[in-house]
Amino acid sequence: MDSNLVRLFLDAAQLGSFSAAGRKQGMSPAAASASIQRLEASLQVKLFERTTRQLRLTGEGTLYRHFSEQAMALMAEAESSLHAGTGIVRGMVKISAPSDLGRNVLMPMLDAFRLRHPEVQYALTLSDNTANMVQDDIDLALRYGQLADSEMVARVLAPSRRVVCAAPSLITQTGGPALPQDLADLPTLVLVTALGPMQDWRYCSNDNADERLSVRVRRTQQSNDGEIIRKWAIAGQGYAYKSILDISDDLRCGRLATVLDEYFTDSAPLNILFHRNRYQPPRIALLIAFLMERFADLA
Repeated sequence: MDSNLVRLFLDAAQLGSFSAAGRKQGMSPAAASASIQRLEASLQVKLFERTTRQLRLTGEGTLYRHFSEQAMALMAEAESSLHAGTGIVRGMVKISAPSDLGRNVLMPMLDAFRLRHPEVQYALTLSDNTANMVQDDIDLALRYGQLADSEMVARVLAPSRRVVCAAPSLITQTGGPALPQDLADLPTLVLVTALGPMQDWRYCSNDNADERLSVRVRRTQQSNDGEIIRKWAIAGQGYAYKSILDISDDLRCGRLATVLDEYFTDSAPLNILFHRNRYQPPRIALLIAFLMERFADLA
């Protein structure tokens, strides 16, 4: 069986769309659909139930998916074993990470890993929008907070939480907020994502009720790049709502200071995500272990 056709089938099963699977393989929707039909004809079974609203596997399709995933994993293992005797780790790792974490924390770690394994290459995507790991063909993703990717394995890299921070000069100039509600009247820096501006900053009531509340801040300045928000905060242009892990060096050096720490206490750990059913070649398995170790040192 053509391995490209098997990959197309697996992508269609995971993405729930012939068109999306075709785009991932560089095919038109019509060509992708025709290829799946040829696969079904050759197997003499119906792999997918097709309706106008959804695409789902039949019982036979589910069984074929199971064995196809095993076959592709064995092929990847066979290719990897060809180089096992050389002790060389090589190949491309596709990574997605938040922008400022990627630039300031992750990149030095990736450079250190390449000193150990110089034949490893990276395709690094830095964005504060969440990547689709299947559609974008991402091997590893770093994300903050609670995760809903049931198809992915998630491991905690480091504990973290979101805090409100500003340059000490701005805190002195404005007198600093005494309560979270005061932030609505102060200059604030808002991150804009694909879901819209993050201008509702969540906090705890800090009383016996322990309620989860939010304050809506005004967008004094906004950007879709978390690193820009961080630099504006350091320059004293407003209060920012940041992961404490992203600004740990700035806090140590006194470039930024946090406020209202007794209210902004909710955990938002940094996680590393990878595919559940995909064989991990040595470059990916070793990089996961390396990052787990390096981030543990930051805690």
